[in-house]
Amino acid sequence: MTPFEAFLNSSSVTTDTRSIPQGAIFFALKGARFNGNFFALQALELGANYAVVDEPVGNNDRLIFVDNVLKALQDCARAYRRYLGIPIVGLTGSNGKTTNKELFHAVLSTTFKTYATAGNFNNHIGVPLSLLSIPRDSELAVIEMGANHQKEIAQLAAISEPNIGYITNYGKAHLEGFGGVEGIIKGKSELYDFLRSTDGLAMVNLNDPIQIEKSTGINQFGYGRGLGLIQWSPSSNTEFAGVHIVHGEESYSIQSQLSGSFNEQNIVAAACLGHHMGVDAKAIKSAIESYAPKMNRLEWRETPANKVLLDAYNANPTSMKLSVESFAAWHKQDGLLVLGDMFELGEESAVEHQAMVNYIRELQMEDQTVLVGQHFGATDWSGLKFSTTDELANYWKEKGAPKDTSILLKGSRGIALEALLSLL
Repeated sequence: MTPFEAFLNSSSVTTDTRSIPQGAIFFALKGARFNGNFFALQALELGANYAVVDEPVGNNDRLIFVDNVLKALQDCARAYRRYLGIPIVGLTGSNGKTTNKELFHAVLSTTFKTYATAGNFNNHIGVPLSLLSIPRDSELAVIEMGANHQKEIAQLAAISEPNIGYITNYGKAHLEGFGGVEGIIKGKSELYDFLRSTDGLAMVNLNDPIQIEKSTGINQFGYGRGLGLIQWSPSSNTEFAGVHIVHGEESYSIQSQLSGSFNEQNIVAAACLGHHMGVDAKAIKSAIESYAPKMNRLEWRETPANKVLLDAYNANPTSMKLSVESFAAWHKQDGLLVLGDMFELGEESAVEHQAMVNYIRELQMEDQTVLVGQHFGATDWSGLKFSTTDELANYWKEKGAPKDTSILLKGSRGIALEALLSLL
């Protein structure tokens, strides 16, 4: 029996024996510090239907032996994707992937039974698990693809085989792995390469010259200021993004719960995809306006003492500058910036952290900024700075935390700035 045949006769897929759904198929993945093969028999005892292994672990007719469990998982996911035969929207980009994924799901779900990547399952393991989690009665799926080096998007596209692809942007994320900005452009554009080779369809920001260049030769639709399937302009007079959209003879406005004008493009992309898929304009508007950010991504949290904009899931030079710029536009007088290190920048780390410090000076917010992390600690900065989040927390416990303040918490996941919420 192949892993795919076993999967079709199982309730779900899992890689973790700490939580085995009854009737699941267990893939015994290996990592630098773990070997799932050691737990395969335990998985069967706990209720798994089958266990896929690539090392001798004993005798059991529900063990499926393969050469490589990870490759077997990826091959199984590709086979299931083909078995389903539904349209799949694949998206990648340096910033905004998860926000776009959630908005796409909200819009498409108004009309179709739609599945979207759960959480941040967007790498070489997460994408196969996401595909294998698509309910069999789904009509559409949205698959998020992340990467920190070249050839990774090519691999993920080959597994998920998207019919429609979208690249949010090309920003300064994972500079270390991609080898600079040009490497980022090349790596993210591997999605275009797949679509071009498979006669797929790309959704393109028609005001982005790099996207226009890299999507040459691909069937496409798009959005822009004055051109495209939909045309748009900003429409909000608050810190929450809003847009006015023109689609053929109809026009309407969307006022979102997403903080920051940089989210305008994310809203427009979701609307554009919705219109392409035949979703009614009223449904598009309602879905986007009803969506509230979550998962520590630009979430406004009301605490007893402050208003906190929590954006502590990830950070890179592009996303941090956008967040700071937007926050400063509305909270320069009453705001506090708490910024944590940006990781995976490689040789550019010192330059990019200093550039952010210089930008804060341009905004004249030195006295309203606290920096956290060793990378920021090495910059030319005379204001408050702390090596760790715990160090800042101890400082506030001794001196007193801010009150009656609007606070932006922005940093890479490893800095864990969300731990400060209990003090604010």
